[in-house]
Amino acid sequence: MQKPHGGKLVNRVGDARKLEEARELPRIDVSRDTIIDIENIAHGVFSPLEGFLYHNDFLNVLKEGRLSNDIPWTIPIVLDYDGEGIHAGDNIAIENNGRIYALMEVEEIYEFDKENYAKQVFKTTDKEHPGVRKVFSMKDSLLGGKIELLQELDNPYLDYTLKPMETRILFREMGWRTIVGFQTRNIPHIGHEYVQKTALTFVDGLFINPLIGKKKPGDFKDETILKTYNVLVENYYLRERAVLAILRTEMRYAGPREAVFHAIIRKNFGCTHFIVGRDHAGVSNYYGPFEAQDIFDEFPDIGIIPLFFKSFFYCKRCGSVANEKTCPHSEEDRIIFSGSRIREYLLNGEEPPKEVMRKEIARIVLNGENHFVE
Repeated sequence: MQKPHGGKLVNRVGDARKLEEARELPRIDVSRDTIIDIENIAHGVFSPLEGFLYHNDFLNVLKEGRLSNDIPWTIPIVLDYDGEGIHAGDNIAIENNGRIYALMEVEEIYEFDKENYAKQVFKTTDKEHPGVRKVFSMKDSLLGGKIELLQELDNPYLDYTLKPMETRILFREMGWRTIVGFQTRNIPHIGHEYVQKTALTFVDGLFINPLIGKKKPGDFKDETILKTYNVLVENYYLRERAVLAILRTEMRYAGPREAVFHAIIRKNFGCTHFIVGRDHAGVSNYYGPFEAQDIFDEFPDIGIIPLFFKSFFYCKRCGSVANEKTCPHSEEDRIIFSGSRIREYLLNGEEPPKEVMRKEIARIVLNGENHFVE
């Protein structure tokens, strides 16, 4: 079985009976997204992290894309704070809307340069970028230290939720030695299916792991992504070869750095391979189409094999999905899998061509409900 990132699957789940004593501690109120970060730390999704980044780790992640011990890590997992009432050495309770979810041992409090954070992680300081905008809205200090999860947020998608310890057991029971992970924040089109099944040809199992969490306006809603993928898996995949389960976290839209981050997460779930497509985790035109693939050259020690898909399309003359290595025909024979074009069809109440999207998928989106984040 694939070893977790850093060699050990982190477990920072504490005793819920500590909730009573936690009520006597200083408290800090955080967002639901931060609580989900804490859950991911506690259950090993973010292994080897045991809490929010210390100052040295934070600076090294920004500069090198690695923790201070040289383990690859490209996205800062941090807790911002307004700088009043809490001191290094304090034990605090972390709450959301008056409900305590975790404990934290505050070992460091440090200031940070928001402009440098944005530039290093997102390669821009343009506040039109959703990730940059969030960074500049953060408070001025960061807390570093280990966390202990006492209880979890409500989860409307429990039937699709598996923790890394559970996926590792499941993969072993299914007899899978090699597993390819697929990250998505969209509903599936024929191109996605082609990529997944092509990768599956070379490994034992496919782990379809859609991201469920905060996204930008215009993205598909979580429930829509799950409904459509459930239809696809139920009807077009062998049950013994594909697993559908969610990743609860927010999209950062950090392009290349987020591609590496997504690969590390799937390594913790037990994947040996990870699909990286064109403009992975990108937004607008902030990143080149293949930057998210090229960055893996900087991390030969990441411990998971990236599978790169540079371009694919439906060729009317070939009568199938093809790529530039397999299709000799001209561009006028090709139907490009364009996410924006697919959205345009659906928003206009039209089914995309059958060469682009399966009818069962399109009809879920065309059922009269609003399926897009506002």
